[in-house]
Amino acid sequence: MIDGYRFGAMEIGGTTYQADLKIVRGRVVADWWRREGHKVCVDDIRDILEARPKVLVIGRGKPGFMKPGNDVRRVCSEMGIRLVDEPTESAVRTFNELVASGEDAAAAFHLTC
Repeated sequence: MIDGYRFGAMEIGGTTYQADLKIVRGRVVADWWRREGHKVCVDDIRDILEARPKVLVIGRGKPGFMKPGNDVRRVCSEMGIRLVDEPTESAVRTFNELVASGEDAAAAFHLTC
């Protein structure tokens, strides 16, 4: 569960992260960096795809500038992974709701723009 989010910071399990991150099988992967900045490519989330969650939540940043590429949408569809992409504040709520309901969810969060 994510304890809190504000522009540039996310709190999980008593730790504050100040860089983009992923959550895969309940493990935080800190300092997530993407090849193309505000575009998420398959290579950027390979670890998530290999974990084969039922749902992938992508937090696109406070105003939502980061977006999943068409390759991510295609691969998720082919693998039967439901993709939810929304501004990070909403994505945090969605992720927490999924986890609370026992859903197998992974996430990738852009914490700033």
